[in-house]
Amino acid sequence: MNEDASQELSANREVDPDAPQSAGGLHVSPSRKLSAFVGLVAGALAVTTGMVVAALGNVASPIDAVGSSFIDRTPRWLKELAIEWFGTNDKTALRVGIVVVLILVSLISGSLSNKSPSPLISAIVVFSILGALSASERTGSTWVSIAAPCVGSLAGIAIALFMLRQINNQWLLKHFPSESQAPLGWDRRRFIRTASTASAGAVVLGALAQNGEQNRIDRIESQIPDSLPTVADSSGNNGSEPVAGELLYITPNADFYRIDTALSFPNVNLDTWKLRIHGMVDNEIVLTYQDILDMPQIERTITICCVSNEIGGPYIGNAVWQGVLLRDLLEQAGVQTGAEQVFSRSLDGWTCGFPVDVAIDGRDAMLAIGMNGEPLPLEHGFPARLIVPGIYGYVSATKWLKDIEINKWSDAVGYWVPLGWSRDAPIKTQSRIDVPRNNQELQPGVNKIAGVAWAQHTGIEKVEVRIDKGEWIEATLSEDLTDDAWRLWSCDWVATSGKHTAQVRATDKSGYTQTETVTSVAPDGATGWHTRKFSVI
Repeated sequence: MNEDASQELSANREVDPDAPQSAGGLHVSPSRKLSAFVGLVAGALAVTTGMVVAALGNVASPIDAVGSSFIDRTPRWLKELAIEWFGTNDKTALRVGIVVVLILVSLISGSLSNKSPSPLISAIVVFSILGALSASERTGSTWVSIAAPCVGSLAGIAIALFMLRQINNQWLLKHFPSESQAPLGWDRRRFIRTASTASAGAVVLGALAQNGEQNRIDRIESQIPDSLPTVADSSGNNGSEPVAGELLYITPNADFYRIDTALSFPNVNLDTWKLRIHGMVDNEIVLTYQDILDMPQIERTITICCVSNEIGGPYIGNAVWQGVLLRDLLEQAGVQTGAEQVFSRSLDGWTCGFPVDVAIDGRDAMLAIGMNGEPLPLEHGFPARLIVPGIYGYVSATKWLKDIEINKWSDAVGYWVPLGWSRDAPIKTQSRIDVPRNNQELQPGVNKIAGVAWAQHTGIEKVEVRIDKGEWIEATLSEDLTDDAWRLWSCDWVATSGKHTAQVRATDKSGYTQTETVTSVAPDGATGWHTRKFSVI
């Protein structure tokens, strides 16, 4: 070949980088854009295949397994930031984030595989190992949990090799020669057919996986009974009339906040589920769901709150809980001298602990199986959970409960404590303005300012409001039904034109008045006065 012909062939090879060719025995590697697309298709097929295998095995998807492991290893500051940014949508945001990372890695590793498939195959293998390891450390995982990402990786690698060979990848042609090395080599139509089929397959598998997960949840929820036994001892009460037409004393189940570490609900099988109470007790107790149903039932109105609730935040709710008193169960078990901690475990592996004294000091700490007159919903802990007045949920409110161990503080540490949260977590006296809404426009004249105040297991004595840092005005409180639940408050204010600021503070029955000092939710709950701004037109 003379020099001119060589230069002409070289120029031709640069004309269409997206069209690999074969001429005179010289093979041109595909462009990075094309191989990046192969990476995207292979990655999608690997993930969705793994999800389908997991769904068929009635286990959480590999994405949820990886997400749960990520949550377990996330530092406190990042968890707080996620809740601040996304609120109760933080789990959805995490799933989206994982998918975005998978897409980026697939594109990048695919683009680097235009000469050798090693980068893409390596990326798929690494993610499958990550998925398998994450699944293996989850409580309740099975061999299917570990196999799912591995099977997915095989599907991804197979389609990657097949598609890369179709676009005349030099490495594949060298190691797996075929008739595709003919002078015309590159076959756009065949590649498009393969890509379309694989892409459609990934979409279908993804839909099947989602349907399988919904079927799993439906199977769990089908075990929830239609009703609960009659309550023998009730202090449950729907409480006061709504304030200002907006505030309810009892928070409906559908509106009740949910903060937990579970990306997907754990599997619940009432035929095998048991609650074990053991450790430093005289008599170990094992209870089935039917055993709990057969016990004399109580109802108690109790407000629970998340420690991540900022001043004026939404992560608090008041409900009528049904179940049995925890202290009765512990008396039956016989707590031994020297015991310090009630340490509980969830079906999904979550743990927490609180002082034994809190469970037996007379407060209505409960093993709850009902919520607002209905069996406990799955998202709120079916089949059973703990409700403990006066301490934050991160040390007490275990959902999907399976185990209570009575032990010493040195024996076990709850999930959040190693991440920098306090071991002891009494709920702080707080109040919130709900009416008017922030930046709402009001009409001149009499307007109602209203909200809620809480100091669980201590009780609210007084709530005061001030406008534009003027004199404090004592608000009218709803009926004092129980110290373990919040109280609604309201006051009338004659509004004048302009921009205004309202603040609220509560005084509990111990005589303590909220401090104005603003502190973060970490390590044991926020402090400060809630403030809202609004205008009168």
